[in-house]
Parts: sequence; structure tokens; C-alpha cells
Amino acid sequence: MSRWIAAAFVLIANPAAAEESRFDAALRDFRELHRSETGRAKIAGSSFYVVRDGRTVAADHLGEQDVEAHIPVDAATIYHWASITKTMTGVAIMQLRDRGLLSLDDPIVRYVPELAAVHNPYGDTGAITLRQLMSHSAGFRSGTWPWRDHDWQPFEPKSWSQLAAMLSYTQVEFKPGTRFGYSNPGIVYLGQVIERLSGEDYEVYVDKNILKPLGMHASYFDRTPPHLLPHRSHSYYIRDGRRVAAPFDVDTGVTVSNGGLNAPMPDMAKYAAFLLGDPARQSDYDRVLKRSSLEEMWAPQIAAGEDFTQGRMAKTTQSGLSFFIDRSAGVRFVGHNGDQNGFRAYLSLCPDQRVGSLLAFNTETRAVRNSPANRETAESRIALATDRLCEALTK
Repeated sequence: MSRWIAAAFVLIANPAAAEESRFDAALRDFRELHRSETGRAKIAGSSFYVVRDGRTVAADHLGEQDVEAHIPVDAATIYHWASITKTMTGVAIMQLRDRGLLSLDDPIVRYVPELAAVHNPYGDTGAITLRQLMSHSAGFRSGTWPWRDHDWQPFEPKSWSQLAAMLSYTQVEFKPGTRFGYSNPGIVYLGQVIERLSGEDYEVYVDKNILKPLGMHASYFDRTPPHLLPHRSHSYYIRDGRRVAAPFDVDTGVTVSNGGLNAPMPDMAKYAAFLLGDPARQSDYDRVLKRSSLEEMWAPQIAAGEDFTQGRMAKTTQSGLSFFIDRSAGVRFVGHNGDQNGFRAYLSLCPDQRVGSLLAFNTETRAVRNSPANRETAESRIALATDRLCEALTK
């Protein structure tokens, strides 16, 4: 019997071995795609991790975190995770709910009464709920601060008072609860709920209640602490075929709950492991958020298939509570994207297969736009290819 025939017989006789073989092949194919696409697209640096059954089973680093200084990307490199921060904001809201401090169907004006000044042509602004904000169905606009045109202006508004001053000039754009409309300010309003109920700054609350309990000791918000600055990645844009540097180490100000997280890959792998769950560590994880509450966040709330910037950027994408949900080839996908200041980041989980992937780029090859063409950027093609890792475990 030849060696190949013997190996084939083992795979047929042992479905688990066949599954592992498919997964290994899918991982090998993905790594080849990741390397070739980042090189072709002139992406300066990128990292990719796979978490499976609570362990990191793949950890790849490509390119440079600082092109001018030729500092290579490695496990200590700190990326900006942008809107993936929203998932932590959602976890924090669920923590407060589980502690009996709020209900998801409470009106937002109960906690942020300044929002009563918003013009709502569809009815009572007081009827807009925390649940609608978490699912992006509250009717608020997409951008938080639409007037940043000059380098001397802050990257984002520094204080809540600046946003509060705009509320009388803000309107609800569609009837709340009737459709999906991705809203950054909606998540900033949730950040205010967290601060007002906890009595702590958002950054302090999340550090105490999520980052520290999960052992994410090199993760932080906004400006980088001096001892971590050597590991902070620079970021870039591809414009007219050339790589252009973005501002370094920016401050997201009052919008921190919407997109201020910075972290190296090993820390984010700990976060992914928590989200996926592990029976051996469940008592520890339940101290952060119990499993049933996480699953509640992953229940579809409203269709998001008309928005090709979020989730898997597909017609079938749905919005949960601070996460996006989809199904393909028998696999349930849960995750979130992030893009800001030249960084692109992707968190993709397959909870039923206990597999998750983390993908970060320090270069944006083309601005995000709400079009099926958004799926064709190098970053999107690479991110969507991670689906095959989970699909390999279902055949």
C-alpha cells in the first residue's frame, strides 16, 4: 500500500483527521493569499491570528510598523482597532444591564437628557432606546463630527460639551426601529450612559471591567503611554498609487467609546478567546460577561444587508447588539470591522466551531464606501477569505 493511499484511508476512517486536514489546507491557502495581496497592494504592515478552542494556533506578521525607520511588525506591534471598540462598549452596556442598573429598552434620554433637544420628525425622541442604539436602528447620522477639514483641527471633538452643543442642530434621519443606519454618534451616546451610571471615565471603566480581567495589559485607549510608544504602529493611505503617512498616535477624544482602542495581537487574541468561550475558563469569563448575555448580543435585531461597509459586507448581514451576524455555507459568523486613520481591522468569530480570526492592517488602500465594490479592496478580499477556515470545519 502506498503512503498516499494509507494516508487517504486514515482520513476516511477518521473524520476528525479529515477535518484537521481541511483546516490545515485552508490555513495554508489563506496565508499565501494574505502575503500575496498585502505585497501587491503596497500595504506596509499586517498581522493575522487564529484562535481555536481558547488557543492561538496561527500568528503571522508581515511588513513594517514604521516604513521610514524600517521597524518590522511583530507580536508587540500595537494596532488601532477603531470600530471594534464598539463591541467592548456593547459588552459594558450588557454588564450594567446584568447588574440591574439599566434595561436595554430604556429610553436613552433617561441617562442622557440632553438628547431631548434633538429634532425628531418621526415622533418622540424620548422613545429611542438603548437597544436601538446598539443595533444602529435609532435613526442618528453616521458621522460624529463632519467638519474636520484642516490639520490644525482636533482629530475628533475633545469633550462631550462640543457634541451637546450640536444636539439642537441634529435631527433623527429615519423612524427609529424601522431600518439599519450605522451611527457613530449613537455609540458615543452609549459611552455617556456607561460614564454616568458607573461614575468613571469610559476608558477607566473598560480597563477595570474588561481589559484587566482578561489580562489585556498592553491595551489602552487613545494616546500611547511612553513605555509602549516603541511598539505603536504608524499608519498609511494609498493615494494615487503612493503610500502616504497618516497622523501618528491620534486622540479620539469624546468618541473613544466609538473607536478608541489600541492593542497588540496577543491581547486581542485574549479578547477573541473570551468571546468564543471555553468551558475550562467559563467561571473567569462569566465575571466579565456571562455566556447567555453574549449570545443575546448575537441575536439578529435588524437587517443590515444594504450597508456594504459592515460585517461580511453581504446582503445577508444582520445587526445584533454591537456585533454583526451572518450565515454562509452552514456557518454562523459573528464579528465587527474597524477603519480609522489608515488602519483596517477585522474581528471574525465562528462560535459554533470555536474558531476566530483577527486581522489588522496599518494601511488603507482605498476609502471605505457603501457599495458592493467595497468587497473588492485588498483588505476586504483578505478578510472575507477567513470564512474558509470555518467552512473547512463543517464539511
